[in-house]
Amino acid sequence: MGIPLVIGIVVLIALAATMIVASGSHRSVTGVLSRETRRRDAARRASGAAGTPPTPTDDTPPTPTDDAEATRAARERADEARQELTTGGAAPAPAGATAPARREPVDEEALGVTRRQFFNRGILATMALSLGAFGGAALAFIYSKSAGGFGGKVGTGRTAASIKADLQSTKAPVYFPEARAYIQPYPKADVAKAKGVYEDAIVANMEELGLLALYQKCPHLGCKVPWCQTSQWFECPCHGSKYDRVGEKRGGPAPRGMDHFAISGGPSGPLVIDTSTVFNGVPIGTDTTGQGAEGPFCVGG
Repeated sequence: MGIPLVIGIVVLIALAATMIVASGSHRSVTGVLSRETRRRDAARRASGAAGTPPTPTDDTPPTPTDDAEATRAARERADEARQELTTGGAAPAPAGATAPARREPVDEEALGVTRRQFFNRGILATMALSLGAFGGAALAFIYSKSAGGFGGKVGTGRTAASIKADLQSTKAPVYFPEARAYIQPYPKADVAKAKGVYEDAIVANMEELGLLALYQKCPHLGCKVPWCQTSQWFECPCHGSKYDRVGEKRGGPAPRGMDHFAISGGPSGPLVIDTSTVFNGVPIGTDTTGQGAEGPFCVGG
């Protein structure tokens, strides 16, 4: 889970940076006079020079000289207006006014929050809340594993001796739902056959405790594999995979035997099942105990 977590954090940070840069960037746009405006300016200049107002038509395109002159005049007017506003001079008077209106300084308190500031702050607040919620969820997920429960170390609250007593009296595995695991006995006489086939941590449990922790999930498609009391095997109800008492595959489409967890704790102390690491089951064809079905099957035939 570590790699998806890191990727998610990097993607969120990149999105936040992109949105902040996009919202803070300022692009200046220079206006361009339309063809109709340039045509009218040319007509006014012609009427002022000749004394008669010519009537421009849409069919008469402006000449390059007229276009250049109109653009130059528009730029001059824009420069003059900008200079007046910058130096605090008089701004153009509104229609009907007798005196030119003067530019007054803007009161920041009266103006309040601008539209741009509102959106910038809203984006930053949204990204901060999203990252905070994601980080909190990630920390809670990590802390839940370290604090116990499936995915970490799960205490059974029972000693090896009490578990073995139940195994002997019921002839059924002891199931621990918090660990999603069965504990079964493993014959110490067969430990030599298990070496080189099982993981070292699992072989150590066989030698020291005579016990084996089996993950309940079927290696085929993940169904929970129940225990069949009549056959004394584990039998998957989904697709019929079958496993003997110690989880070695005996039939069905499963690619291997049942997976394992390591067990810690001494013979006199409570046992702990470490579900943080899943050890793959043994390969197909492994038969270290030689146990066959002891009765009718619960699934199929």
